[in-house]
Amino acid sequence: MTSYHSTSRSDFLRARGIRHHIRRWGAADRPMIFLGHGFLDVSATFEPLVAALLEATAGRYQVLAPDWRGFGHTEWPQDGYWFPDYVADLDAFVRHYSPEVPLNLVGHSMGAQIVSLYAGLRPERVQKLVLLDGVTLPDMPSAMAPKRFRHWLDQLQEAPKLRRYPSFEDLAGRVQRQHPQLSSEQALFVARCWGREDGRGQITLCADPRHHRHGPGLYHAEDSNAIWRDVTADTLFIDAEKSQIPMPPEQRAARLACYRRHAVEVVAGAGHMLHFDAPVDTAQRIAAFLDR
Repeated sequence: MTSYHSTSRSDFLRARGIRHHIRRWGAADRPMIFLGHGFLDVSATFEPLVAALLEATAGRYQVLAPDWRGFGHTEWPQDGYWFPDYVADLDAFVRHYSPEVPLNLVGHSMGAQIVSLYAGLRPERVQKLVLLDGVTLPDMPSAMAPKRFRHWLDQLQEAPKLRRYPSFEDLAGRVQRQHPQLSSEQALFVARCWGREDGRGQITLCADPRHHRHGPGLYHAEDSNAIWRDVTADTLFIDAEKSQIPMPPEQRAARLACYRRHAVEVVAGAGHMLHFDAPVDTAQRIAAFLDR
């Protein structure tokens, strides 16, 4: 992997009481692709994927990638995090950037859950949908509710703590332990995307530590399934061969069956972080799908 120097520019948009950061690549008059990052990730790590995507599409598109609330350079809300807010934020972004013309949505992991729900709730606003190793949240039976609710109450009694690292190189070491397939150069690139200097000679993560709190609610897959049945956009699932996210095949098949027109492709040798592991392969698959 070569060194990546960002070719993006930044927008700051105040929406729903939060100052949001949206990273943009490409000419502003081109059709839009929105990229949604995953949990504890940031828009900046899409740089290798976007570079390959713009090349594969010969610059026919522009790409926009928000830092979800509480991540990257977007503000941290004081009232905590509730998953529907991410979908509502995306709705605000779409109304701002493309109030009339449908756009293409690409989401990774948590971002795939966000953009897929949006595609079912606002089907007329989405032209094509790409889900990168996503829609894999495990179903939670109601019997879990008391324990989960108590755990949430207990977590509220303790102030979240920011973890600090002596340098970007130290953070890169943690990244490489978490993703051992990355080279030292790749890990340092990710570390510089995930971290920032705190003004005291140390590095902190660009993520609100309150994200680590488990909310009191449960995830019921059938709620998502009902929304996904309203998706009208052609949908491409790009899965990672070496993904560590377990899901019984019958549950996976049931979720995919909710999408009226969908295809599944698997990137050989890649782990869950497709935009780290296989940015060129992943970008070429997205480009081919958009051009069909």
